[in-house]
Amino acid sequence: MKPAGRLQAAIEILSESVERHRPASQALADWGKAHRFAGSGDRAAIGNLVYDALRHRSSIAWRMGGDSPRNLALGVAVFVWGETAQGLAQSFAGDRHAPDALSDAEIAWLEKGNLTDAPAWVQAEIPEWLEEAMRENFDEDFVTEGQALAQRPPVDFRVNTLKSDRDKAIKALKRFNPEPTPLSANGLRLAPSEGSARVPNLQPEAAYQKGWIEVQDEGSQVCSALVFARPGEQVLDYCAGAGGKTLALAAAMENKGQIFAYDSDRGRLAPIYDRLKKAGTRNVQVRAPNDSLDDLEQKMDRVVVDAPCSGSGVWRRRPDAKWRLTPEALETRLAEQRQVLEESSRYVRPGGYLCYITCSVLAQENEAQVYAFVEESDGFELLSAGEVWEDLFSHSDLKPWSSDDCTVTLTPASTGTDGFFFAVLERTA
Repeated sequence: MKPAGRLQAAIEILSESVERHRPASQALADWGKAHRFAGSGDRAAIGNLVYDALRHRSSIAWRMGGDSPRNLALGVAVFVWGETAQGLAQSFAGDRHAPDALSDAEIAWLEKGNLTDAPAWVQAEIPEWLEEAMRENFDEDFVTEGQALAQRPPVDFRVNTLKSDRDKAIKALKRFNPEPTPLSANGLRLAPSEGSARVPNLQPEAAYQKGWIEVQDEGSQVCSALVFARPGEQVLDYCAGAGGKTLALAAAMENKGQIFAYDSDRGRLAPIYDRLKKAGTRNVQVRAPNDSLDDLEQKMDRVVVDAPCSGSGVWRRRPDAKWRLTPEALETRLAEQRQVLEESSRYVRPGGYLCYITCSVLAQENEAQVYAFVEESDGFELLSAGEVWEDLFSHSDLKPWSSDDCTVTLTPASTGTDGFFFAVLERTA
């Protein structure tokens, strides 16, 4: 496909995502099934156009006078990928798969559109209704934080120390030029792609198939390390999902002790079985939604709650999620978080720890939930995760956000990771 044809395909997919509120990944997959002539390079380029348009939707819409799928696709080509209006117009000529010819108004917007007078929420690349929440958490730095959440993410993966080490993994993957992550001792990183370039697919690689590596953002790796699970302990991963943090905890515990991996959603939990087998874990017992956890009550050294949340911390990877999020949906997540905290706390032994994690950067889902739980529950005390951070990551100049010197918030701008929140509570009675 020629570039103009790719742009037209992106407009069609954006129509599905923006106007019909469909997840971009589904719209892309359906387009690919209906256009099997498109090669892998075409699909990658079209996907990049779609995701970059959604990442920068606010600023493109401001410059173009609206957020129609066509405006977004044209805007990303010029404002993000560095094309020119005249270059686009020439590429459309004579291509029957190209979008309609550029109008004079579109050429003017593409040549002169700027953000000089744009409000802060537009510059931050977020929906207007979220400005207050972002400002509450980051003060005047919220624009910088929002812009960082609108950039393409790297590909991070964790070296599975049950089977390999970082040097061995680097050698196995040397053709991809992986670099050690700055925080996680077991992390490796591939730089983000640019323009139409594809992101390397590691799944066919021998290192992945053998279980030497697992794709996992460094922020998730850091949160797993902050749990500080030790060999021989009893740990409950209460919202285990597909098992990313479960696998990291198993490696940290050197396959000693016991991890109970539980999730209330059978579909989310389904991939964990194959992943555990491939990783060589021997200390994980999966508890399905219908399995009882009564035998674990007040017996766990550590309970990990990777709570359901808005997903605002992973907007780099799922930019359509920030446009599907509504105040009503956020309230639903807040209620779910309160319920999960209350339920999971039953399993912490006296003197044990409750670790609360979200992939959100919104204070309502993070500090506010922890403070309310401590105030309303009987016998839990907020400890300093910041001290654990200093013990584990003092070698790096990267510092997370913390409003209270106890909780920790990771962000793309501050730590170069996805957005994550971490807090640890001790059961004192």
